[in-house]
Amino acid sequence: MPEKRTIERARRDKREGKSPSTQAGEFVREEIHHIREGKHGAKSTKQAIAIGLSKARRAGVKMPPPRPGTVSKSARAEIRRATRAGAKRSKRRPSPARARGATRRLRRYGRSAASKEALSRHAREVARQRGPRLRRAAARKAVRTKGPAKRRAAARKAARTRAARA
Repeated sequence: MPEKRTIERARRDKREGKSPSTQAGEFVREEIHHIREGKHGAKSTKQAIAIGLSKARRAGVKMPPPRPGTVSKSARAEIRRATRAGAKRSKRRPSPARARGATRRLRRYGRSAASKEALSRHAREVARQRGPRLRRAAARKAVRTKGPAKRRAAARKAARTRAARA
């Protein structure tokens, strides 16, 4: 069950007209915090994000199911069901035994999936898959939203990195 604060943040994002993925980001953030707090672990960063997205769908965020080929057919079907359940605000939940089993399994995994390094590695990996044009567009947008002081700091850091690599 997501925390009340998380749901409120996601609702605020929706009111502000932000995209479903931004709204879902709040649930992913909560999941990362749970792992860092030691509530449970995750096999990988990808799994931590997937858990957050699943919670978002169940809470009624209109996130589309993953594209075919990215997850198994049964997983897509379950996600579609969860999305419908969220849309109808259904009270159907997994049986207590299943919920307990899932949490118990997650507790056995490590906590490093939510580390800054792991998240950074995952972000770079995903960006690489999207290709250079989209990466460049994202960098341009980041520059626009950064502001002069942070831009200067970023330029200094880039110069240092280039010098270190040379």
